[in-house]
Amino acid sequence: MAGSLTVADAPGAVAPRLRRGLRPSWPTLTAGLAWLALAAASFKLPEAGDFPRTFVFAQGAAGLGAVLLVLSPFVAWLGTPGARLRHWSPWFAVLALALIAWELVTAKLEWLPMPFFPPPQAILEVFLDDWPKLGGSILNSLILLSGGYVFGAAVGFTLGVAIGSSRAVGYWAHPVLRFVGPLPATAWLPLAFFVFPSSWSASTFLVALATGFPVTVLTWSGVSGVNKAYFDVARTLGASRGFLILRVAIPAALPHVFVGLFMGLGGSFAVLVVAEMLGVKSGLGWYLQWAQGWAAYANMYAALIVMALMCSSLITLLFRLRDRVLSWQKGLVQW
Repeated sequence: MAGSLTVADAPGAVAPRLRRGLRPSWPTLTAGLAWLALAAASFKLPEAGDFPRTFVFAQGAAGLGAVLLVLSPFVAWLGTPGARLRHWSPWFAVLALALIAWELVTAKLEWLPMPFFPPPQAILEVFLDDWPKLGGSILNSLILLSGGYVFGAAVGFTLGVAIGSSRAVGYWAHPVLRFVGPLPATAWLPLAFFVFPSSWSASTFLVALATGFPVTVLTWSGVSGVNKAYFDVARTLGASRGFLILRVAIPAALPHVFVGLFMGLGGSFAVLVVAEMLGVKSGLGWYLQWAQGWAAYANMYAALIVMALMCSSLITLLFRLRDRVLSWQKGLVQW
C-alpha cells in the first residue's frame, strides 16, 4: 500500500524539485550580461577608426553571453563542469568589463593613441588574418623550446643525482656550478652564436642551459636531503648502491626535482624569446621583433597574448604531470 502511494505521488513531486533546481547561478548570469553589454558597446557605439572585425568581435561576445545566460539556470545540474563554470564566472564577468573599458578608451573614445594601443577587434583581426605566420611561429617556438628544455632537464637531473650521491662528482662539479650557474643564460648569447654552427643549435643550447642549472641544483638538494634512515633500512634488507639511488634517493627527491623543472621552464621561456629575437628566422621572439620593426602593434600584442597562454598551458601540463607522478605523496606536496 505504501509503495503504491509513493509511485502515485512521484510525478507530482517532480515539478517542485525541477523548479527548485532551476534557480539561476547569479555569477554566471552576471557574466552573461557583461558579455552581452560588451557586444552592444562594440556594435552600437560609433568608432573613431576603421576596424573591419568589429562585427565579428561583437558576434563572438554576444554568442558567449547568450551561452552563459542559457547555462546559468542549469549550473547546479551540470556536476563538475557546472562547478567549474560557477567558479570561473566572476573571472568571465571581470574579463568582459575589462574588454568594455579597453574598447571604450581605444576604438570608441580614442583616449589612447593608435596604433600604439589597438582595440580588441584589431587583435582579433591578427588572429584571423595573420594566423599562418603566427601559427608557424608558435610551432617553431614549441619545437625549439621542447628540444632545449628536455635536453637541459635530462642533463640537469642526471648531474644533480650524480652530485647528490657521489662525493667525487660533487668535488669537481661544485666549483663549476658556482662559477657558471649564477650567470644568466642570455649572457652567453654572443659566445653561443659564435661557437655553434647555426642559430637554431645556439638557441637550443641556451634554452638547455637556462633549464639545466635549476634542475641540477634542486635535484642535488633533494638527493642530499633524503632521510638517512631510508638508506639504513634498505641496506639492512640487502639493497645495492644502484637500488639505493634508483628506488630510494630519486623517488624521495622528486618534489625537489619538480621545483627545479618549474623554475627551468620559466627561465627557458625567457631565454627562448631573447634568442629568437637575435638569431632564428621564425618563432614568437622573431615575430615580436618583426611586428615592432613594422610598427604593427596589434600583431605584437597578439604575440604577447599567445606567449602568456603558451607558458600558462605548459605550466598547467607540468602540474598535471607532477600530480600523476607524485600521486603516492598526495597530501604531502602543497605547491
